[in-house]
Amino acid sequence: MTANLQIMAAVMIAVPFTLNAQWLHQPTPGIPRTPDGRPNLAASAPRTPQGKPDLSGIWRLRAFGKFHVNLTADLTEVPLRSSAAALYNHRLETFGAEDPATRCLPSGIPRIYADPLPLKIVQLPQLIVMLHEAMSYRQIFLDGRELPQDPRPAWMGYSVGRWEGDTLVVTSAGFNERAWLDANGHPLSDAMRLTESFQRLDVGRLELQITIDDPKTYAKPLTVTLTLELIADTELLEFVCLENEQDLRHQVMK
Repeated sequence: MTANLQIMAAVMIAVPFTLNAQWLHQPTPGIPRTPDGRPNLAASAPRTPQGKPDLSGIWRLRAFGKFHVNLTADLTEVPLRSSAAALYNHRLETFGAEDPATRCLPSGIPRIYADPLPLKIVQLPQLIVMLHEAMSYRQIFLDGRELPQDPRPAWMGYSVGRWEGDTLVVTSAGFNERAWLDANGHPLSDAMRLTESFQRLDVGRLELQITIDDPKTYAKPLTVTLTLELIADTELLEFVCLENEQDLRHQVMK
């Protein structure tokens, strides 16, 4: 079994799948529908009263498994600097034993997009909130503020956004470098600056281009493109990592 497959198997065990554990049927209000009442995912992207594309909805990554294991799977080159390469190889060799996900810590950005759990976007005129089913959240401020000059390092960083036509461009910084980019363990540092471009192609698809600029870790910026799909007629459920865990009581502590 390759290292990637072994890590993927470990992740499947550590992070239970709940994609089908949403509310059984909670119709999404205002969504276009076909004559038989099903969501019309090919209809034109909705817009807010302010005329901007409405990114609101519950989303998950199409074919998330590949990117969950390796966010850079579609790239021909990942120019890791020597110290970062050593750390990455260590994480591969230890089969992700130090993965924050195994300790129920937040996925961080951008790993959250390839997480098995869904993500809800709530869009307001001057603020976008992302609610992750694993009980974490992210705020993107659209009120014209600048990124903090000396931020307290955070799992999700600090994010500001602006509209460029129908594309939402988000810039983030202030990361705590404890998160991993993926289950393989691609690292990041506190110098990482993230640029995300969101385009809602239609009701059912949200295209996301992510550029990772982290000069401490990578010799040049990395850009990946992901397509999220809408999960209609449902709602988020509460997911708490290791709830009802039964193993720790049997472990001998020294």
